[in-house]
Amino acid sequence: MIVIGIDPGTANTGFGVVRTSGERMVALDGGVIETPADLSSEQRLLRLHDSLGELIRWHEPRAMALEDLFFGKNVASALSVGEARGVTKLAAARQQVPCFDYTPQAVKKAVCGSGAADKGQVQRMVANLLGLPEPPAPDHAADAFAVAICHAGTAAGRDAVSHFGRPRVGTTPALSSRQRLAG
Repeated sequence: MIVIGIDPGTANTGFGVVRTSGERMVALDGGVIETPADLSSEQRLLRLHDSLGELIRWHEPRAMALEDLFFGKNVASALSVGEARGVTKLAAARQQVPCFDYTPQAVKKAVCGSGAADKGQVQRMVANLLGLPEPPAPDHAADAFAVAICHAGTAAGRDAVSHFGRPRVGTTPALSSRQRLAG
């Protein structure tokens, strides 16, 4: 099974594509989609949508796992991430790929065994679980791989799926039936 993990953002969206076969998990692709700051917000979102659409068509994932919005004190940042999550889900919906949301704590618990793990621990465990020679960089890519691992892999990840990652039922018949098959 191929899963694409996403760490959404308007300026930088991390992506990590993993393939699982039994207990084995390998990284297929990963990196960051960057959008230039000199573009208007709608043009940045369009570029993000188009880039994600290309990734989905190329890798043909069976699921997309997204890090859920963490609302801090910066409202403008939260709104921007929310917009990026929206176009990300739209790109997945256009390709009939079901989306699953995970809290940052669920991802950390699935990958590191603790919901309080720091970024360095997450990066090292991602490298270890995927057999990479070094932790993925930048941290947006590592976070995206961690979300994909959370969905695809370990026993803790399967537990996170059952508690936090249920798909939300779509409003169109095609999307609803696709999500029921996946969920």
